[in-house]
Amino acid sequence: MRSAQRSPTVAHMSHDHHHDDTSLGDLLDLDGDVLHDYWADALSWVRREAGSERRQRIVDLGAGTGTGTLHLAHRFADAEVIAVDASAEMLHRIREKALDQGLADRVTTVHADLDEAWPIPGPVDVTWASLSLHHLTDPDRVLRDVHAATRAGGLIAVAEFPIQLRFLPDGTGAELESRLLERLGKYQAERLPELGSDWAARLTAAGFALFEERTFDIDLAPAPPAAADYAALWFGRMRHRLDDLDPADAAALADLLDGDGPGSLHRRDDLRVRGARTVTLARRP
Repeated sequence: MRSAQRSPTVAHMSHDHHHDDTSLGDLLDLDGDVLHDYWADALSWVRREAGSERRQRIVDLGAGTGTGTLHLAHRFADAEVIAVDASAEMLHRIREKALDQGLADRVTTVHADLDEAWPIPGPVDVTWASLSLHHLTDPDRVLRDVHAATRAGGLIAVAEFPIQLRFLPDGTGAELESRLLERLGKYQAERLPELGSDWAARLTAAGFALFEERTFDIDLAPAPPAAADYAALWFGRMRHRLDDLDPADAAALADLLDGDGPGSLHRRDDLRVRGARTVTLARRP
């Protein structure tokens, strides 16, 4: 872990909640599995800074399939944790996981579009927003809503990508991945203008006092067993979105996604997951 340095956020494909909920849900579940240590470290830090022995009320904004929701529920004993998402499919997954983990009495779900209105009545102690705010039409309005709902001394934590995840080792594979990510960045820049925002500045503008920003470096080699599944879903979603690839790149991407082929991601033993996530923590004065 290191102190964050300012750099433009590279575009990514997570939390496109209006399309492909099933494959996206699988991708988010794999993110929680493969990047378990990041999630554990980041949310343990949030727990330490939240303090307080009383029962707390926590909101996970854009909860996806609930990786953050459930980490929070395990770390905040007796807390009420509210998962908010625009996808009913994602929220169904969260409820099933909460039931399986014995947390159903403390984890609730709210099906809501944050671009419409703030959906949580009553005060909030901690808000976690992972890779979700940049999807909003007016994130500043939502941050003001969070500020209004947060108790004095309460926290908000915003997690984003300072750099994108990579899976392929150095060499020709890394060169292919760089070209694909460049194309993906252009694709997403047209659709997600809030990517790369200065969230510390936006939190301050909403009335929060910036507490700290940390960047959690990710470098997993050898990659965990589930990394091949994660990479295959990631590159598959990329192929679906990127038209008019160079023929050689399109062929190389097809080889990676050929489950039975010699170049398949599932047959490689050299995958290496690397990247970073930045968490910006702020407090309501």
